[in-house]
Amino acid sequence: MPGKFASDDIVTALKAAAEPTRLRILMLLMAGELSVKDLTVILGQSQPRISRHLKLLAEAGLVERFREGSWAYFHVSDRSAGGKLAMDILSLVDPDDRGMARDRERAEALKREREASAQSYFQAHAADWDRIRALHVAERDVEAAIADALGAGPFSLLVDLGTGTGRVLELLADRYDRGIGFDVNNAMLAYARSKLSGISLGRAQVRHGDLYALNLADGAADAVVMHQVLHFLSDPLQAIREAARVLAPGGRLLIVDFAPHDLEFLRDEYAHDRLGFPAGQVAAWMRDAGLSPQKQLDLAPTAAAGPEALTVSLWLAVRPPETNTKTIEKTARAARALEGAP
Repeated sequence: MPGKFASDDIVTALKAAAEPTRLRILMLLMAGELSVKDLTVILGQSQPRISRHLKLLAEAGLVERFREGSWAYFHVSDRSAGGKLAMDILSLVDPDDRGMARDRERAEALKREREASAQSYFQAHAADWDRIRALHVAERDVEAAIADALGAGPFSLLVDLGTGTGRVLELLADRYDRGIGFDVNNAMLAYARSKLSGISLGRAQVRHGDLYALNLADGAADAVVMHQVLHFLSDPLQAIREAARVLAPGGRLLIVDFAPHDLEFLRDEYAHDRLGFPAGQVAAWMRDAGLSPQKQLDLAPTAAAGPEALTVSLWLAVRPPETNTKTIEKTARAARALEGAP
């Protein structure tokens, strides 16, 4: 086992993990953050029982809890001795264990269901997505901040993940030789193609693509942008790892999303999976993906914007020149393996 641990920490961690359901919970949380509700669906157990298991795991320092509005999410701690011990314990579990495999399958089904809900929303609102974005912080201020944070370039290849209407490709058209936008929704792609064609951006194209498994070579892009994408994803970290994989050494990743908020109606009415992100959380994900965070900026709405206006945050990270692409790819593949992905 890497590292040394106090005997009391080892005993506490082993006691907490030494129960079938709690071990199943740890395996699921190792693959990604989940809420109590998620775990009740995946494991088929009552909320009080799941909550009790999570309480014991949290008290032992094996998992951490954080709130988003009225929901609570959990993940295996990467900061405590208990969390590190949990990772060591989980590394000994046979990945082909039938029970664990069934749990992964249910987790994947839940993930697909959530993201299908988001895609249904996109399908119904493809033509007015830019207008919906404008209901939050003034889009002109966000776009100015994007242009300033990303820098003048020029970029040989700029990639826009979750391109939607293709607005980012349009906004940054003077900064790249070639731009590619990826999205999984065909209605969005049709609209983006029409929009980009209408303004003669021959250097920009959009493609159908999975943000978790991009059809791009390692280190292909000089810049990657994720504009208002993360809050729709069930696994933001995996998407950031994949973005890091396609970044060239010295390349830039710019993430634009909401700061934490408590507008619960956005989950149901706007298909938001997450209610914003703390600045430290996104920076930690960037570091996990082998990137170096450079800048974080909050754009707060004015008082005149109304009670439902949200703060927009920007995070910029750079892939260090010495970063090994294979190391990033190995990290991403390991994460997918834990989740049972091909």
